[in-house]
Amino acid sequence: MFQTYLIMKHTIAVFFFLSIGNMSYSQNNRNVKGRRGEFYFYWGWNVSWYGKSDINFKGKDYDFTLFDVRAKDRQTPFSINKFLNPLNATIPQFNFRVGYYFNDNYSVSIGVDHMKYVMVQNQQVLIDGTISNTSTTYDGSYNNELIILVEDFLQFEHTNGLNYINVDVRRDFNLINNKSITLDALAGVGLGVLLPKTNTTLLNNERYDEFHLSGYGLNGLTGLKATFFNWFIIQGELKGGYINMPSIRTTQFTEDSASQNFLFAQANITFGVQFNISNKKKL
Repeated sequence: MFQTYLIMKHTIAVFFFLSIGNMSYSQNNRNVKGRRGEFYFYWGWNVSWYGKSDINFKGKDYDFTLFDVRAKDRQTPFSINKFLNPLNATIPQFNFRVGYYFNDNYSVSIGVDHMKYVMVQNQQVLIDGTISNTSTTYDGSYNNELIILVEDFLQFEHTNGLNYINVDVRRDFNLINNKSITLDALAGVGLGVLLPKTNTTLLNNERYDEFHLSGYGLNGLTGLKATFFNWFIIQGELKGGYINMPSIRTTQFTEDSASQNFLFAQANITFGVQFNISNKKKL
């Protein structure tokens, strides 16, 4: 996580100094090339944060809610093999996106934000509801009582991963435009669905870890994009939004489920290419 943070920090710093150093030059070079008809795709990595959430667990023998549950992301320790080897591409938290400029400044895109959500173990939270017939020490009725989330009670993760599949509409705001580099600020909004692979061990049940369409999300973002020689992209993004998952699978039994909603934020660094496959002549 620390290495990823440093990469993002240094990339943003590079963007800033490029914009300052080229500002006087760019003022005389505002013949911005139209992007209508161009495609782009990128790949990169993210650091993620999650707000507290109330999680309801419901099954044949239980119906209870845990309040203000804290969670964190799970960063993969940096190595060339894990981050740059295509065979290991889905191990770290990653962002992948394909987009198309339907206007000189506006694009529509679809992508996957592969985040990892890990409930913080051994935290103390309030519990309300009932648990019965589980042959555990947790059978009983609870009325906003304190409980510690130890491993033999609950392990709860979306670690392969949270998988926010979303469509964005974005606008570019040109800051610098010359032969070697184009620098743009960008902003956008999006929505999508959640396809998590939830890793759960609940009460006396066996560990469950399967993909399941669980809900939806809404997001907004801002960022800074540097395009080198009109094709190579380095882009930094700050993204945040709301996730609601009313249908999370928790055990092998279909009647068992969980639900939660929470706010999330990402800091992303991505690399990609931009190209035009039409014969449109740019001015």
